[in-house]
Amino acid sequence: MTKYLIDNGYLDGLVRGFKTELLTAADYANLTQCESVDDMKVHLLNTGYGALLQDAPSPITAETLAEICTSQMVEQFKYIKFHGYEPLVTFCNYITYGYMIDNIILILGETLRGGDPQHALTKCHPLGVFEGLTALCVATSPAELFQLALVNTPLAKYFGACLTVEDLDEVHVEIIRNMLYKEYLYDFYKFAQSLGDETAEEMDTLLKFEADRRAINITVNSWKTSLSKDDRAKLYPCLGELWPEATSRLQIVDDMEGLRNAIDHIDEYREMLQVLQENPQKTLEEVFIEHEIHLNKLALSRCCQYSTFYAYFRLKEQEIRNIVWIAECIAQKKKDKVNQFIMI
Repeated sequence: MTKYLIDNGYLDGLVRGFKTELLTAADYANLTQCESVDDMKVHLLNTGYGALLQDAPSPITAETLAEICTSQMVEQFKYIKFHGYEPLVTFCNYITYGYMIDNIILILGETLRGGDPQHALTKCHPLGVFEGLTALCVATSPAELFQLALVNTPLAKYFGACLTVEDLDEVHVEIIRNMLYKEYLYDFYKFAQSLGDETAEEMDTLLKFEADRRAINITVNSWKTSLSKDDRAKLYPCLGELWPEATSRLQIVDDMEGLRNAIDHIDEYREMLQVLQENPQKTLEEVFIEHEIHLNKLALSRCCQYSTFYAYFRLKEQEIRNIVWIAECIAQKKKDKVNQFIMI
């Protein structure tokens, strides 16, 4: 604990300060009453986003608002990483790997469609941008992109462990995403456990939940597709409360009743499916996000451990999604849907 406070006490306190600037229920209530995105901007000037929004031109679009809010998150993250010591720097690197996977999949998808990878580059998340990313955009074929990924990306070990050049030609990009995430989650989990103490305990909970969520989503999304049950099983992360017994059952289920039977022995997931059954207007992903928010809040309540940084940025990302959702609903004159976000 003493070493953690010496190395990370200032940054830990800074993140907890960032947390106090997250939007409140009153903020969300005011935002949903706005008549335009410019009205949202006016309200957000009185929040933690004020400094970045004060010079934003009017009228502001939902897309510009999203970029500005995301830029704050990126600035906060980069500041923490730049001023951090090991193992915090490596821990921050692992946080960015998920964004890197999503960015590479964007470029790969554009390449496979014969489109312009430079267009995909403009849609990449800033936290997933790395030095070799632009080099991937010059690839003219999946084979060339694969070779560049093995040389120019921090994710080379994940590509090498689960993919071949033939996979990029023959396998759907979402399957490739899941294969890379499987390797990434297990690697991140091993690193987090090596840190020991409270960090290992909290990240065990957070990463196992993420693995279980992916396993359940893979199962549900594979229904009525050509993905075989054997190939489905290969995508399940090798960790989590569901692995390996429940994932072996998930491999063969074909409907929601089978899913319920496969995971019913775990209280949290049984309760989530019960909520889903009682609230048919909710989606499975919404129930997952609500539980993830709960877990991240718990992690932030613990002191002297690195999961504080992971949990805060997950909550910040959800807040930005909420702001963008409200802005898009207002911009598209769909105020009847403006409250369909998940408050932190």
